[in-house]
Amino acid sequence: MGLEVVIEELREKGKKEEDRIRQETQAEVRRILAEAQEKSGKIKLAADQEVERQTAHLMNQEVSAANLVVKRQLLNTQKHLLDQVHQAALSKIAELPEDFHREVMKNLLSKAKTEIPEGVVHCNRRDQETLSRLLGSDPALKGYAVGKAVETEGGVLIESKDGELQIDYSYRTLMNDLWETWLKNASDILFG
Repeated sequence: MGLEVVIEELREKGKKEEDRIRQETQAEVRRILAEAQEKSGKIKLAADQEVERQTAHLMNQEVSAANLVVKRQLLNTQKHLLDQVHQAALSKIAELPEDFHREVMKNLLSKAKTEIPEGVVHCNRRDQETLSRLLGSDPALKGYAVGKAVETEGGVLIESKDGELQIDYSYRTLMNDLWETWLKNASDILFG
């Protein structure tokens, strides 16, 4: 065997070895690229899902904030309307005839007598003459004297002789107490 045959044989072996290494390398490159492609797809899918999740979260926050603003405006409007009803009711009560106010004052003074049997009774300027006649004509109320006029829609403020105790039976106070008790019912009736 000659040197040329050996060289040719080595060349062929080298070529086969080169082809085998090239094929293995190409297979490895394809496998790495496929893995990278798969990994890239998973990353993109996860990123898309995260973007969707954050978008939905932001939308929910915006919708909630908008609903809160609308609800706050609605509640403010309802409160404003209830305040108007409250004030209108006080005004209508104040416009009732003298007989009504006399009877209310008589009932309120009878009620106050258990806590303050003697004292000074204050009322608004409109009712002072009526109060004076009431105190002068009813012996059960002889322990009371007419006090100064106060700013109120009606009713009475009773003060003990020593000034230590006061009872506020003004229409505004009575209406406020009643209003607080029945506010939910009034709101349900007015706004369903």
